[in-house]
Amino acid sequence: MVIYKLLLKAAVLGALLGLYHKHLAQADDSITMPGCKSSCGNLSIPYPFGLSDSDPHCRINFSSFRVDCDNSAKPPIAYFWNKSSNIEILYISVKDHEVRINASIGRDCYNSSGHDDSSSNNPELWIAKFPFSSTKNRFTAIGCDTSASFRDRGGKFSFGCMSSCSNVSDVSNESCTGIGCCQTSIPRNTFNYNISITSFSNHSDVLSFNPCSSAFVAEIGSYNFSVGDLKQLKFDQTPLVLDWAIGTQTCEEAKKSSTSYMCTKNTTCTDAENGHGYKCTCSEGYRGNPYLGCHDIDECVDPEMNQCEKICHNVIGSYTCSCPNGYHGDGKKGGGIGQGCTIKPSYLMEILVGVAGAIIALLFSIGFLYYGHKKMQLIRLREQYFKQNGGLLLQQQLDEPDKTTKAAKIFSAKELEKATNNYHESKIVGQGGYGTVYKGSLPNDTVVAIKKSKLVDRSQIEQFINEVIVLSQINHRNVVKLLGCCLETEVPLLVYEFINNGTLYDHIHDPKKSSKLSWKTRLRIASETAGVLSYLHSVASIPIIHRDIKSANILLDANHIAKVSDFGASKLIPLDQTQLFTMVQGTWGYLDPEYLLTSQLTEKSDVYSFGVVLVELLTGKKALSFDRSEEERSLAMYFLSSLKNDKLFQIVEEVIANEGINERVREVANLAKRCLTIKAEERPTMKEVAIELERLRAMANHSGVSSTDVNQEEMVHLPREKTDAYMDTSGIMHTGYTNSMEDHIMPEVSSGR
Repeated sequence: MVIYKLLLKAAVLGALLGLYHKHLAQADDSITMPGCKSSCGNLSIPYPFGLSDSDPHCRINFSSFRVDCDNSAKPPIAYFWNKSSNIEILYISVKDHEVRINASIGRDCYNSSGHDDSSSNNPELWIAKFPFSSTKNRFTAIGCDTSASFRDRGGKFSFGCMSSCSNVSDVSNESCTGIGCCQTSIPRNTFNYNISITSFSNHSDVLSFNPCSSAFVAEIGSYNFSVGDLKQLKFDQTPLVLDWAIGTQTCEEAKKSSTSYMCTKNTTCTDAENGHGYKCTCSEGYRGNPYLGCHDIDECVDPEMNQCEKICHNVIGSYTCSCPNGYHGDGKKGGGIGQGCTIKPSYLMEILVGVAGAIIALLFSIGFLYYGHKKMQLIRLREQYFKQNGGLLLQQQLDEPDKTTKAAKIFSAKELEKATNNYHESKIVGQGGYGTVYKGSLPNDTVVAIKKSKLVDRSQIEQFINEVIVLSQINHRNVVKLLGCCLETEVPLLVYEFINNGTLYDHIHDPKKSSKLSWKTRLRIASETAGVLSYLHSVASIPIIHRDIKSANILLDANHIAKVSDFGASKLIPLDQTQLFTMVQGTWGYLDPEYLLTSQLTEKSDVYSFGVVLVELLTGKKALSFDRSEEERSLAMYFLSSLKNDKLFQIVEEVIANEGINERVREVANLAKRCLTIKAEERPTMKEVAIELERLRAMANHSGVSSTDVNQEEMVHLPREKTDAYMDTSGIMHTGYTNSMEDHIMPEVSSGR
C-alpha cells in the first residue's frame, strides 16, 4: 500500500512537471518583441512585421514590414503600410514566409445601351518589395466574350487568356476549362500588375446570361468556377498570396554584414526563390520565431514527439531514450523502430527476439507484397492509358504492310522518365498554352524535345493517332522531325528532334541577336517557312493546316535554318473538304480575323498568320503589344496603315534599312500586304507566296553585284519571264527566272540551297 501511494504521488508530480514544462515552452514561442502588440483584431502580427504605432524596435527598419491597424472598424482591419494603401492583410506566416491579402476584381460590363462604365474597372496592384507567389496564385478570367490581360506595370511582360462561348450550355460547371472560364499561372519575380479586359462584340450575343467579363489574381483553391458567375460574380475581392523575405542580399552576403544579418542562433538561412533577400527558419529540433530566437523543443513533454518506450531524456536539439533498472535495450518503441526495454532473463529475451524477428519478417513480406501490388497496379494503369490513348490503333497502322516508312517510334513511359530525370523542372525548355516541353537524352545520346500536353480530347484519339502517323512521315528539312510518342501516360507525350538555337521570336526581339539577322538571312527564313506551309497545304498526302503559325513556333538551328514546330493545334483536312468549322484556337495578334468571326478554318488562315511573321521580320516589332499606343497595338493593322500612308521605311528594322535595298523590302512588304488581306479568298496561296519569296531570294543571292554596275531601280523593272517553278516531293521549292539583262549578268539560279 505504501509503495502504491508513492507511485501515485510520483505520477501526479510527473504530470504537473510536464504541464509546467509545456507552459514554459509555449511562453517561449512569443511571436513579437517583448512589450509589443502582437495582433490587430483576429490577425496575429509576428516579428519582423509590426504595427505602425508601436515602438521602432517592434519591427525591422523596412517600410514594407509596417502594418497599420484600423481600430475604428469592427473587428479591426490590418493594412499594409497605412490605411490609405487599401491593401487588407488576412494572414501573416513566419514559418512559410507568406502574406495573404485581399485583391480587387476587374470587370468589363455592358447593357442594352452599350458599355456600362459605372460597373467596369481595371484594377492594379503594386507591392514594392514582396512578389506574388508563382506557385500559389493563378490569373483567372470569366466570361463568354472575354480577352483579359495581366501586364507588368514596368513593361517587362504581359500575358493573359481568352474565353469565348455562344451558349451557356457549352460551359462546364465547377470546372475552369477555357470555355466561360480560363486560367494561367503567374511568373516569378512579379511585384505589380495592371489587369485589362476587352470584349470582341460588346457581349451583344451573350448579354442575356453574361453581361460582364471578370478577371482577377487569386490564391489557388480559393475560387471554384460556377456557371452562375457568368450572370453575376458575387464577390468583389479575392485572397492573394505574397512571398516575403528579408532585404535584398543573399544569405552569404548578409552573413558578411553582421549588423544586418537577422537569423538568430539555431536557425537555417535560405535564399529567396521568388523576389530578393533571404529567409530564416528554425533548425530541426527547435521552434519559435527565427528572427527573435529558436529554442529547443522538449520532445519528452509530448509522447507523440518521441519514440521512447520507458524513459525520455531531452538534449539540445533532440532526445535520447533509456530503460529503467532491471531492463535493457535502446529504450525506443518496438515494431521496427527500436529494441525497446526488455526484462533481462535470457529465456524471456530469446522469446522477445524471436517475436521481433517474426514481426520484422512479416513486415518485410507485407512490404514486398505491397511493392509488388503497386508495381502491378502501375503496369495495368500504363496498359490502360496505352489502350485509351489509341496505342493499339497506332501499332496496327505502323504494322500495315503497305506503309512505306515506320518512322514513328512508340516510347515507353520509363524511357522518357529516365531521359528527363523524372521530368525535373531543370529540363524544361519551353511552356505554352498547349503544354510543357522538356529536353531529354536517350540512351544512344540522341537529344530530344519531349512535349507533355495539358489536355487531351478522348473523342479525338483516332484523329490524334492519324496525325502522329502523318507528321512522323513528313520528310521536310524545315519541319521539326516527330520521332515518336508515348501513350502510357494519362496525356500522350510527343518526342521531337531537339533544336538548340532558340526561336525566331527570340532572334527578332532580342536586340543583340536581331542585329545579326541580315536581310538575306531573314528572307531565307521567310522562304523556308513559306515552303513548309506550302508543302503542308499542297504536297502532304493529307493536307494540314498548322493553325498556330507565329515566330515563337519557328525554331532556328545553329546555322539559322528555320524549323517549323508545335503542331499541337494543327488540323488534318479531308481531301474532299476545303474548310472546317472549329472552335477558334491560335495566338492573339496572329489570328486570321475572318476565322475569328466565322470559325471557318481554311488554308488561308495560315497565310494570314504567316503575313504577320513576315511583318515581324521586316519591322522587328512584336505582333501584339499593349505597351504601344492603341493604333500601333496590332502590328498587322499598324503595318497596313503605314504602307497605305507611304511610311513603310519609318517602321522597317534599322539593320534592314541600313542595307540600302529599299525596292527589295518594298516587294516583300507588298507580299505581306496581300497575305494580310481581310477577305481570305483574296489572299494568295502559300504555294504562290513560297514561289514569290524564292524569286526574291534568288535575286538577293545575286545582289552582290555592285549597285554601280546594275541600277537597282532598273533591275526591278526589267521584263522578266518565269521559266520554271515547282516543288519536289520533300517540299523544297525550285524556281528559275530570266530576263534580257540577267542572261548576261548572272547564271541560271535554283532555290539557292
